[in-house]
Amino acid sequence: MPPTSAVPAPSGGRGPLRTVRRVSSLWRGSLRFRTTLIAVITTVVAVMIACVWMAAQIQSDLFESRSVQVQSDAARAVQMAQEELSEAEDATERTEADGLIKRAFDVLVEQSRTSSVVYQRVDQTPSTIAPPDGGAADLRPELGLVSDGLSERVITSDQQWWQSVELRAEDGTVNPGIIVGQQLNLPGVGAYAIYFGYDLVDSNETLDFVQRTLWIAGVLLVAIVGLITWLVLRSIADPIIEVAETSRRIADGDLQVRIPVEGEDELAALGASFNQMADSIEQQIRELAELSLVQQRFVSDVSHELRTPLTTIRLAAEMINDQRENLDGAMARAAELLYAQVARFEELLGDLLEISRYDAGSVQLEHEAIALAATTEDVVDSMRQLAEQHGTDLNVVAPGGHTPVDMDPRRVRRVLRNLIGNAIEHGDGRSITITVDSDETAVAVGVRDQGIGMTEEDSQRVFDRFWRADPSRKRSIGGSGLGLSIALGDAVLHGGRLEVWSRPGSGTNFVLTLPRGAGERLASTGPVPLEPDDATEEDLP
Repeated sequence: MPPTSAVPAPSGGRGPLRTVRRVSSLWRGSLRFRTTLIAVITTVVAVMIACVWMAAQIQSDLFESRSVQVQSDAARAVQMAQEELSEAEDATERTEADGLIKRAFDVLVEQSRTSSVVYQRVDQTPSTIAPPDGGAADLRPELGLVSDGLSERVITSDQQWWQSVELRAEDGTVNPGIIVGQQLNLPGVGAYAIYFGYDLVDSNETLDFVQRTLWIAGVLLVAIVGLITWLVLRSIADPIIEVAETSRRIADGDLQVRIPVEGEDELAALGASFNQMADSIEQQIRELAELSLVQQRFVSDVSHELRTPLTTIRLAAEMINDQRENLDGAMARAAELLYAQVARFEELLGDLLEISRYDAGSVQLEHEAIALAATTEDVVDSMRQLAEQHGTDLNVVAPGGHTPVDMDPRRVRRVLRNLIGNAIEHGDGRSITITVDSDETAVAVGVRDQGIGMTEEDSQRVFDRFWRADPSRKRSIGGSGLGLSIALGDAVLHGGRLEVWSRPGSGTNFVLTLPRGAGERLASTGPVPLEPDDATEEDLP
């Protein structure tokens, strides 16, 4: 069996489609290309209109001038031939008439500057001395070049008449032409209709030359306009491109870059103004960075400094709380409140320290290969007692997420505890569904409650520090107001995302999505959808 070779499939319209996409991309992304193309197209349209109009005008002028010239030549030829015949006596015999018509024909050919001359007797009454019709063969009657209308006007009038026709040359080519007709009186015989045929080959060649010249000049003009436009735009666009590139570098964090300023024109003024703006931004960013650093140090230092006295207070509060049974009612209640608030204060300090670590960029993940489904089950089991106190059922649905992935289990558990705790707090005692699923690139967990929900504006601020959707609502679980902010930081630190969907009266759905491997990028959609399946059409955006 002979070897076979693979034949590539025809590309079809891929080449033109790729060209269209490339031109479209240049049109959207290049001011220089867009302006040059517009200038070239408008120039092409203007040149085409000008060339067509000028060619039409030149053609009309050439035809008019040639028509006037041939009419003048034909009239002069007939006049001189008539003067030649007027000096002769009337013909009485056939030989005399033939001689007269021959003399007249010679004068007509000589003076008219064309060899295409024919004569036809006007009076068709039989005559023994009248010469028969004759002349050039290319204008003989059977060719039909002399129309009936022209023949009738020449026969019935002694004026000169003409018409434009198509003349066929010996090689078969067809050329534009003009036929001029007028009467000539032969003494002793009567009137003859004289027809002159003129071709306009010279005029046509002149017109072709002029048109070629016009189109060549038009093409050169379009090229020159395009080149000039490109060069002018280049001198303008290059500084703009440099400003855009410098802005991008500043946005990327290179605050030292500046635009070189040359000259004193408008572009130089733009560069100088941009550099001044960059200096001002750099100064403000430096001041804000220093202020932020001072703030971070203050929070961190205060949190650390409060640790020692807070530990002492907590130990004291525990001792007092353990002995509350020996105290009277008011003192026992005060001991309980002291113990609870000290615990809350300690939790707040822990969150502040965690936030300061995020701000300082000193947080490090401790990756372990664990299953998100198992981790979620552990967190849910640890919070069932709290949920029962609020009359809430916790339901776990885990079609996926059972395969171990790289994550920091301590931080993931903290995120889950925060999300489930918020759902219990705002779920109004209704059931909460925790969904765990996975795909080829990511694992995700969603916490869906049926509580009061939030507006779209509140959903956009839910991860802000110390922000609460309803400040008047009493907290039953506690919390520092930093939980969701820390949870978002943990998700981002894993290379994942934490998203929220919420509608007033329809509840809230938080979705935590994490990549399977450290450093991997997430797709736009995860294994757990953000919009819950039980959301109504009114709830969807």
